[in-house]
Amino acid sequence: MAAQAETLYQTRVADAWVDYNGHMNDAEYARVFSLAVEALMDRIGLDAAGRREHGYTLYTLETHLCYCREAHRGEPLRVALSLLDSDAKRLHVLFTLNNVDGDVLATSEQMLMGIEVASGRPAPLPEPVASAVAALPAAGDEWPSAAGRRIGIRRG
Repeated sequence: MAAQAETLYQTRVADAWVDYNGHMNDAEYARVFSLAVEALMDRIGLDAAGRREHGYTLYTLETHLCYCREAHRGEPLRVALSLLDSDAKRLHVLFTLNNVDGDVLATSEQMLMGIEVASGRPAPLPEPVASAVAALPAAGDEWPSAAGRRIGIRRG
């Protein structure tokens, strides 16, 4: 089964995000994906009220960001989410940044860890959050080609 994705976050390339090359600065792609994590947290019940109620949050453990195409000033952007895997404490997700034509501009594969705020330590997802995670669009058996990549110089 091919990966399923759901639009999770939408924005536009802000003037302040455009660099000396005339397109969105690399750090701003990371900003957009960070805002997508916040949208994911809202989606699974870890908005400000949910974080207070459960004493729980998510930390980003690892990110692999791939730049595919340039994004330009004022361009509408949307970020889609695919859940690659999860367990009692972690979510392995792939965010895909697209323009209005559906072109992939960037991807961000992330490992997110559930944290109990009081202790600052990893802890299992609260039940309502775990149920919301289970309902996220899953990649299925066939992961997107952007997931699981590694950095390296190909030789030969």
